[in-house]
Amino acid sequence: MKIPDFKLEEFWKKYEFSTPHILSLSDAEPWGLKEILALADSESLDLWENLHLGYTESPGLPLLREEIARLYSTLDKDGLFTTAGAEEGIYCTMQALISPGDHVIVVTPCYQSLEALPRALGAEVTTVALRPQDKWKLSMEQLKSAFRPSTKFIILNCPHNPTGALLSKDVLEGMIELARAYGTYIFSDEVYYYLEVNEADRLPSIADAYEKGISLNVMTKSFGLAGLRIGWLASRDKEALRKIASYKLYTSICNSAPSEILALMALRAKDVMIKRNRDIMLSNLQLLDRFFKKYDSLFAWIRPESGTMAFPELLLPISVNEFSEKLVREAGVLIMPGSIFDFPGNFFRVGFGRKSMPVALQHFENYLEKYATIH
Repeated sequence: MKIPDFKLEEFWKKYEFSTPHILSLSDAEPWGLKEILALADSESLDLWENLHLGYTESPGLPLLREEIARLYSTLDKDGLFTTAGAEEGIYCTMQALISPGDHVIVVTPCYQSLEALPRALGAEVTTVALRPQDKWKLSMEQLKSAFRPSTKFIILNCPHNPTGALLSKDVLEGMIELARAYGTYIFSDEVYYYLEVNEADRLPSIADAYEKGISLNVMTKSFGLAGLRIGWLASRDKEALRKIASYKLYTSICNSAPSEILALMALRAKDVMIKRNRDIMLSNLQLLDRFFKKYDSLFAWIRPESGTMAFPELLLPISVNEFSEKLVREAGVLIMPGSIFDFPGNFFRVGFGRKSMPVALQHFENYLEKYATIH
């Protein structure tokens, strides 16, 4: 299997640890180790203090899986297993369940591996592109036009990266009805779950809503714990889950023991962690609302419904690739051009999950004022 260079991760490798003001990060504010330990209950603290650094169970620490299962309404710990971050979950799912010639629908723009891996595995991929004129909302008409009776997978990301869009309830229900009629899997990347702008808009996880749904989640995004590298896959389809879990034995085999205990602590303090991260996100979103209103002649702003990112459009007579290169070179501010997602036009991603976002935004504004004077 030959796969292309991973544009997004190559982009981060180039810029993430050398750019002073990053305005395109997609995760929530990271937590410190001391902060997590301070939130821990006595049982998980005891596990931490008496931890032995040997191999862990391949499916994941049973206590951790029990805690993850509490996030779902239809699953117990046997309906999920842990992975080394989200990417391992994507990789193992595609390797285990997609064969050459399978028809796969992928909603785009998307995290590259969601589309690149099915193609590399020989699947016939039909993309369904979200459109700015629809405020990035997927329609059933789009989905039905791409669907075939032989469709093996529908692959989507909800809440959506990079647009911040959500599925409507009607579209989710229609998608499930369509998939159920033909035995089609739905793979849903749900790594921004719990970060809906309006919590009343939160949809059920696909693992709860559909018997052949496969949900992907991770401690990275909504929880702000990327360094743990703990993700998971959840499904009521036990045979599919067994095949994917077996493939994991060719990749990480098992998770980091300290990371499992820290993830357990965090999940048991879920309400505190999510509230803090939501507060930061919502406060920063208000700043972006004001910013894009002020500069509405320079940018087209579609307010996100979820997650920690949005996908505005640059209206200046310059390509967003050239603009972003000048911005990072001249002002030390990083935005992510839509070309990283193979999306046409002048769109770019901004992130607003971090405490540092207001400072980065101010530097961006300072640059715009200078840019307007020069041009």
